Amino acid sequence: MTITVLRTDDAWWVRTPGGAVRIDTDATTTRDLLAEPERIRSAASSKKTFDEATLDLISPVTAPCRVVAQMTNYSSHVRDAGLKPETIPLTFFRKTSGSISGPFDDIVRPDHVRCLDYEVEIGLVIGQELPVGARVTKDNWTSFITGLVVTNDVSARDVQLPKTQFYESKSYPTFTPVGPSLVLLEQDELKRFGDLRLRLWVNGELRQDSRVDDDMIYPPLSALQALSRFQRLDPGDLLLTGTPKGTALSAPPKPVEIIAALLPPALRWKLFFQRQAQNPKYLKHGDVVELAIGTDDGAVDLGRQRNLVRSA
Repeated sequence: MTITVLRTDDAWWVRTPGGAVRIDTDATTTRDLLAEPERIRSAASSKKTFDEATLDLISPVTAPCRVVAQMTNYSSHVRDAGLKPETIPLTFFRKTSGSISGPFDDIVRPDHVRCLDYEVEIGLVIGQELPVGARVTKDNWTSFITGLVVTNDVSARDVQLPKTQFYESKSYPTFTPVGPSLVLLEQDELKRFGDLRLRLWVNGELRQDSRVDDDMIYPPLSALQALSRFQRLDPGDLLLTGTPKGTALSAPPKPVEIIAALLPPALRWKLFFQRQAQNPKYLKHGDVVELAIGTDDGAVDLGRQRNLVRSA
């Protein structure tokens, strides 16, 4: 049975048809909470409810934790970058857990960043230890995942591209909004992962809209199998699974790309970002970013984020 977990500064909650129910727990981390499934289930059956609208929700994934992300994992995004999906390997990068923020917190653009981008992504929350060398199969991969969250992989493109530096460009504070809910799913329910649709709006304009099974290159099974060769994961860790097309960054036209290849790297990047500065899709002070992930029939609903962008 799907259970939706919420978090405030002072408590953990379960969403029920009648309202939010406080979980009777002293857990202060996601990992500790996941170790008490009986308390979560008990809250889900309680009748003592509170109005969820009165709760000030924060990220249901707590820091510190590992934040691992898949790179270029949607065919549409790969093509938008001027590449071919069949040539893309399964690759990962890390983000600091200090970048995690709440589902309604401001996204803060550092003073030196001009090309601030967005990426709606499904976050997998690890529920069972995945040690290096673990055997992950099509029959057991769901046992390592306890639930799903909405995430935004915010990116400083003018740091990322010239430095080829994912870690810094995606790890500034507030660059990983998470939530509003952690949706705990049974193993059979996780098999509907491919039916999830990812959507993102900026100031009410739909920018990203894609269904997993229509677009994702490497599903969670492949990601977990690859990670088990070198990266330990523990309960409460977070794995981001990539984003579809529609980000502000896109590949330059082919003639421009050919000419740019003839230029020295420093000049090439200078000209590239002069053009990017004219791109109105990059996030700016006062923009409102909204994200939603769920199945089209509403059976699985991870909720909706809403974040205001502001300059530091």
